[in-house]
Amino acid sequence: MRAVFAGTPEFARVALERLHAAGIAVPLVLTQPDRPAGRGMKLQASPVKQFALEHGMAVAQPRSLRLDGRYPDDAAAARQALLAAQADVMVVAAYGLILPQWVLDLPPRGCLNIHASLLPRWRGAAPIHRAIEAGDAETGVTIMQMDAGLDTGDMLLAERLPIGPRDTTALLHDRLAALGGRMIVEALGLAASGGLQPTPQPAEGVSYAHKIEKAEAAIDWSQDAAAIGRRIRAFDPFPGASTSAAGEVVKLWDYEIESMEPARDLGFGRILSANDEGIAIQCGRGVLRATVLQRAGGKRLPAAQFLRGFPLAAGTVLGAA
Repeated sequence: MRAVFAGTPEFARVALERLHAAGIAVPLVLTQPDRPAGRGMKLQASPVKQFALEHGMAVAQPRSLRLDGRYPDDAAAARQALLAAQADVMVVAAYGLILPQWVLDLPPRGCLNIHASLLPRWRGAAPIHRAIEAGDAETGVTIMQMDAGLDTGDMLLAERLPIGPRDTTALLHDRLAALGGRMIVEALGLAASGGLQPTPQPAEGVSYAHKIEKAEAAIDWSQDAAAIGRRIRAFDPFPGASTSAAGEVVKLWDYEIESMEPARDLGFGRILSANDEGIAIQCGRGVLRATVLQRAGGKRLPAAQFLRGFPLAAGTVLGAA
């Protein structure tokens, strides 16, 4: 079976690697155009592009696939490349471009998407972040037959994965990426033998995982400690949950819940104690003890080291970053 691959970040690179290791022919890889990144803001190829070039795969980077859109020349060139690839199927994983109907209709076996949630829960751009933020006990990967809707296509395969109480988006991402890579190889094997059974998504339980915005990073200390803790884990590594302290922006990367007792006063964000064990902060309900913190431009540090370079006293009130 020949499979065109469309994807951009590390999550997608893992799937492409698994396809390559399984001996599946990938005549063409679509990925997003190179973007400025790093301190020097130099153009950087996506993880998918880097893997594809290292393994001799043809790469196309259209800015759009809409023939009647803003970049019709890009779309037309991509169409020619896709026709020349003569693929049986397109595999899509976190690509970042909307696939118009002509793309969905082009491969004989259609387009299969690797989605990091148990659909129909958490359709959309940020399913891993939102599952942790919401306090879900489990998530998973769904292999879906793509249609014109936003993650609305028939389900082909699904596997569950528990979310641990200390899981961050970074940790959960890696496990889901590995799971998705294994599942797409399995799905293509079943497709080749006619063993895939499409199942429509249920109408109940639909939720949307909206894109993570930098503005969401600011901690609202009037929330309860457990909710704040989930956001710290959900926003690791991006955008990082942050607060203002002594005029600086500080990011919180790890924590303990010291209590879930009702607030003793309305001093949300007030530091109750600061020592080597962490910085205890009054929340709307409960007390959260920050144990790993980071100043702007600095490194993540355990509380003991952080306080040596940035002392904070009990009574200090933390604010929105």
